[in-house]
Amino acid sequence: MGFALTTEQFDAFLAGLARDYDIYAPKRLAGKGAFSGTDLIAYAPVQSLAEIVFDRKTFYSPKEILLPISQTLFYFTEEAYREPQQQQRPVIIFLRPCDVHAVKRLDQIYLHNGDQADPYYRERREKVKFFVMECTEGFDSCFCVSMGTNRTGEYAVFLRLEADRVLCDARPEFTPALAAYGREAPFTPAFIEQNKISVKTPEKIAPAVYGHPLWSEYDSRCIACGRCNVCCPTCTCFTMQDIFYEDNPRCGERRRVWAGCMIDGFTDLAGGHSFRNKYGERMRFKALHKVYDFKKRFGDHMCVGCGRCDDVCPEYISFSRIINRLAEVSDDE
Repeated sequence: MGFALTTEQFDAFLAGLARDYDIYAPKRLAGKGAFSGTDLIAYAPVQSLAEIVFDRKTFYSPKEILLPISQTLFYFTEEAYREPQQQQRPVIIFLRPCDVHAVKRLDQIYLHNGDQADPYYRERREKVKFFVMECTEGFDSCFCVSMGTNRTGEYAVFLRLEADRVLCDARPEFTPALAAYGREAPFTPAFIEQNKISVKTPEKIAPAVYGHPLWSEYDSRCIACGRCNVCCPTCTCFTMQDIFYEDNPRCGERRRVWAGCMIDGFTDLAGGHSFRNKYGERMRFKALHKVYDFKKRFGDHMCVGCGRCDDVCPEYISFSRIINRLAEVSDDE
């Protein structure tokens, strides 16, 4: 059902929701950018429409709300262990269609990748509602149309920001709340139909791809900073850390901490062994996982075309270009 609200009415709507939900959205964090005097657009708690940034892409994805960068799984002593109290309040996340699809990729890994769902992820995921922000133009580095992630119907509320009002399409759960603050109005969600960048994903992988010289370029260009892994909304890898307390070294906590295939040490094994020491080998592994292996197993590409990895790479490595080169090599074989 469609509704129209003034900005003041929408703020009142948010204030009402805040009594029961924690609300996260893209927000400008002044002075928090990578360089002196720059701002960071990232996910943070919001209380009003004016705080929500609609015209910029976030540096980080909303993944960190569902999957914290560092998460304590349990505390331990010499004789017992105890799980920490998890987040109690439900959450509303303002996000774009591509990021909704990204969460579905997280769901595949943490909920449907084997016989047992991850209980920590599941507890957070069950409390999340999506408020989708209409995106009809995208950004320079986006290629969501090529990846089939430009549209979604999985939302609690879909909203379009106009000059003096907000148009919303609501599912039954939030219809009464919107009706209390706004008025009914016809509204049909719109989605982006064409990006500035397009990619062709490979339908098959030729054997020559694995030893192709295209990967050697990244031996020198990539610096293994891992920014592409950290900003990616679908990277799911982590490492475990046992933290022992100084006042009692026999007690501590086990933490799950983000990790990534491009970062040094990710493939280290006992005895000093390691896989994929060359950065080009890591790039090959990541690319094939994002646009081939994951789809072969789950039916969808892991990459959702948000373009964040292109935005944050200090060496200006374009993942969309890597996908196209991968397809070109496979087609030539």
